[in-house]
Amino acid sequence: MIQGFYSAAVGAQQQMRNLDIRGNNVANVNTYGYKAQVPAFESLMYGMLGGIDGSQLPRGSGSALALTGTDQSAGAMEQTGRQLDFAIAGEGFFALFDPASGEVSFTRDGSFTLSPFQTAVQEDTGAEPVDTAVENGGEQTLQTQYYLSDGEGRQVLGTDGYPIVVTDPAADLPIGVYSIQYQDGLERAGSSRFLMNGKNGSVWMSTAKLQRGYLESSNADLATELTGVIEAQRSYSYALKMVTTADEVETTINNLTNG
Repeated sequence: MIQGFYSAAVGAQQQMRNLDIRGNNVANVNTYGYKAQVPAFESLMYGMLGGIDGSQLPRGSGSALALTGTDQSAGAMEQTGRQLDFAIAGEGFFALFDPASGEVSFTRDGSFTLSPFQTAVQEDTGAEPVDTAVENGGEQTLQTQYYLSDGEGRQVLGTDGYPIVVTDPAADLPIGVYSIQYQDGLERAGSSRFLMNGKNGSVWMSTAKLQRGYLESSNADLATELTGVIEAQRSYSYALKMVTTADEVETTINNLTNG
């Protein structure tokens, strides 16, 4: 089988992955805090082939999707009027704590809500409340506290690094905005969230301001993404035509040999 058949087949497969990425961006055009994915391609193994008069001709194996980056540019702010909607004016992320797993993730989506949480009533000793009931004379005394959350059970961390207890939703809330040293390589975790790994460095408090009653729109541009979809579809079509042409050439050569 000639090399062009395999190169075209790889190209068609990689353009399908490109279409998946573009389609995901289109689907999240209206998702608050969403950051568009950016596909990056690279050439596969290339070598030099001896040509006429000793000239060297490049011979390659096509291209492949090398990585999927993230466009971390800020989206437009959209006014909602909700007291628990927040947008970050500048660089930074909201931090979300999952009480079930202890996982801390980061997001630009500030559409928050209140979630109830049962805590044990303790004497006023200056200690922080715990999330397990304490027996007192054989009885358990519990109280319900409301935490600022993302609506999926994860609690928003404040400027002190702890979940925010809300007693008055209209009051000023100490919501923390955190900067990440290296944003390249942040892992997507769903719901417009990101997880840190060892490559992202340290985290510190950002100086960015919060806009209450606003949300940050998706930074995925519909026109750009639809253009990318069309390009990927055309490339996929051309790659399949190359597969067909390579197969026809191979069939013709085999028929000549058998004849």
